[in-house]
Order: sequence, then structure tokens, then C-alpha cells
Amino acid sequence: MISSAKIASLLGLRLVLALIMPIASVNAIASPARSQPPGVNPAGGNQALTVRSDIQEADAKTGIVTARGNVRINYPSRQMQGTAAQAQYFSRERRIVLMGDAYVLQDGNSLRAETITYLIDEGRFIAVPENNQQVESVYFIPPASP
Repeated sequence: MISSAKIASLLGLRLVLALIMPIASVNAIASPARSQPPGVNPAGGNQALTVRSDIQEADAKTGIVTARGNVRINYPSRQMQGTAAQAQYFSRERRIVLMGDAYVLQDGNSLRAETITYLIDEGRFIAVPENNQQVESVYFIPPASP
């Protein structure tokens, strides 16, 4: 198994953070003496995605990052949170695939399926259920403005 430090050096963790899926959590603190880390917009928007899981692996040749076991995702700039048994980030295709009782919450709306694919550049989700099951989505519908 590759250590987290080795994975970070292989993939350029800071670049991955700025794109979508880090190996480690980033907590940025603004300071005049210190510049902001990649993924943090000084104007106030954090574009990093934090992934927590039991195990994480990265393959520099394929550009695929895999997180396994109790996967939790937080992506503040897209107001998105998710959980799954496993998640994979395909850096070349810019997509995230959550597998195994996948759940996503975004802007008060939720989506639950066996597999949920998030197409980053399109901002689109594709949900696929288990055999003989259905996808569940719950949408928040705000009241009409007067």
C-alpha cells in the first residue's frame, strides 16, 4: 500500500484539491504572512473537496483516486455532501463515482442509489439503483415568492 505522503507527491495533492478530490483535508486560515493554499479563493470561495475514508489509494498512471470504507465527501463550493462505501475520482474524465449505498445532499435536495456518478464539468448526477430497486430523490421546493 502506498503511504498518503507518497500519494500526495505522485498526484500533486494541491492540484487534486483544487480540482475535486483530495487525499487529505484542507483547512485554510487567512493570514497576511501566509498565502492561501490552492483551491481556496481569497475572495471567499473554497473550491476544495474534502474526502474522508478508511483507506485511500491513487494511481498516477491512470489518474484514478480511490477511497474505500465509510467514505464521506464535503464540497462546500457546490454545497454538496455525500456518503458511500467507496468513491473514485477519475481526474482525466473529471467525474466522481460513489458506489455502495451512495447518498448525495446538495442545496437541500437528496439522491440515494447504489451508484451515483457526478460529472463535474456538467454539474450533473447519474444515479443507478441495485437490481430490482429504485433510485430515491427528494427535492426541496421553496415557496412561491409573493
